Amino acid sequence: MIHRRLFHLAGSVKGPIAACVALGLLVSGAYVAQALLLAAALAALVAGEPVLPLLAWAFAVIAARGALLWARELVTVRAGALVRARLRDRLVGRLAELGPAHLAGTRTGQVQTTLVDGVEGLDPYFSRYLPQVAVTFCVPVALVGWLFTVEPRAAAVLGAAVAGVLTIPRLWDATLLRRGRARWTAFSELAADYLEAMQGMATLRAFGAVHRLGTRLADRAHSLYLTTMRQLRISLVETGISAFLVQAGTVGAILVGGESLFLILLVSVECFRPVRQLSEAWHAGYLGITAVDGIERLLRARPAVPDEGDRAFPSSPEIRFEGVGFTYPDAPRPAVSEVSFTVKEGQTLALVGPSGAGKSTLAALLQRHHDPSEGRITIGGVDLRDLSLDALRSGIAVVAQDTYLFHGTIADNLRLARPQATDDDLVDAARRAGAHDFVSALPDGYGTRLGERGATLSGGQRQRLAIARALLTDAPILVLDEATSHVDLHTEQAMNLVRQGRTCLVIAHRLATVRDADQTITIDEGTITEGRAA
Repeated sequence: MIHRRLFHLAGSVKGPIAACVALGLLVSGAYVAQALLLAAALAALVAGEPVLPLLAWAFAVIAARGALLWARELVTVRAGALVRARLRDRLVGRLAELGPAHLAGTRTGQVQTTLVDGVEGLDPYFSRYLPQVAVTFCVPVALVGWLFTVEPRAAAVLGAAVAGVLTIPRLWDATLLRRGRARWTAFSELAADYLEAMQGMATLRAFGAVHRLGTRLADRAHSLYLTTMRQLRISLVETGISAFLVQAGTVGAILVGGESLFLILLVSVECFRPVRQLSEAWHAGYLGITAVDGIERLLRARPAVPDEGDRAFPSSPEIRFEGVGFTYPDAPRPAVSEVSFTVKEGQTLALVGPSGAGKSTLAALLQRHHDPSEGRITIGGVDLRDLSLDALRSGIAVVAQDTYLFHGTIADNLRLARPQATDDDLVDAARRAGAHDFVSALPDGYGTRLGERGATLSGGQRQRLAIARALLTDAPILVLDEATSHVDLHTEQAMNLVRQGRTCLVIAHRLATVRDADQTITIDEGTITEGRAA
């Protein structure tokens, strides 16, 4: 089965795939040469003629075939690695373009399954199945055509059997693909459930829900098993029909053949060898075919905001919201409406209000995760839509409530902000953020490896590292999104320091946590209800 959408994805690896096809044809040619030489040797043996020269050539062909098989395997592995690397690069790049707005509406486990298992399944499809399709088309056609010049009746039977093997199983392709997609959906949903269970294990144990979730996962796994078995039954029927036609074609060609029985037997074997190998490659690459929907869904998804601007970040970081309104897709009411305020260069504006008031939505709009439905946002008088996304986001540093630290060293996490930062730069930023003392006390200092999401650190320590990371960016605008959730004396001092010389937007629940702001605005149900200048 040639999946047209997958065939287009192969564009970047056509060279390695073509090399796999060429080597596959050479390997098949070596098998055919060996068969012809052995058939000639057997005929010579029966006729009492010398066979050693023919056997010597046969052994030489076998040795050459071994070298070709080795080369084909190397090229196949390289082609598969290129497929995985380039496709994953495209998918990860696409996820970066789609941004948080897209990920908020998907399950992490399903995206992960597509990036890992789905792409892994495409490796054998591109590197083994597609090249074998070309070999299977060329070799049997050439052999049957040549056999017509020797034994026409045997060639006719053999040709009919080959055509049947290649066409009759295609009658089940639509059903097999439909069930394969159902299996992939069940598989990806189960993977997402397992990932959520592992991430939320502490919560499950706290509420005594581990057994209940385990029962639900077992039911999901059994459903996946039943889906797999239904798919396998169809696949086994197809395999059985193909095996019957292969054997029937070989026997039929021998029965109607003339005196060249050895030749017909060996040519029949080599005629069906590519067909059998095609079946093996098809089953190896079938997972990739069923995963194509998830892969294409990512590649075809539209970003929430188009990156069409071309202007650099303005010299003045003054922020202005002018009659801004925004409604999330399918939401019953606007998240924010008619919001207007100005944050002058070097000043701090605090947004205060209850949960769900629209504060984080305004921060997301400033970072251009979404575009306003109404009004506009400017920095230095330039509409955000006129800035390139890279320019915009390089000018804004964010310290969020839920600080995300990656599995790696503290130094690696800090250098996310500035990869070229020296060790002295890291120490200076950590000192200013109040993090240097606790980092120095760790077993390996800045080389200490953190657990996933920085789970080995306290909330305040994670937040101070986030502040140090923000200091390293040296961005003129700073967004503190509920960053006071783990506030202590050190963290509060670090936040005051990081705000110096920057235009800041601070989001908080309580007025007391932002008492030093130059301006304070209270927002409720998406609209400004109160504001004051310091």
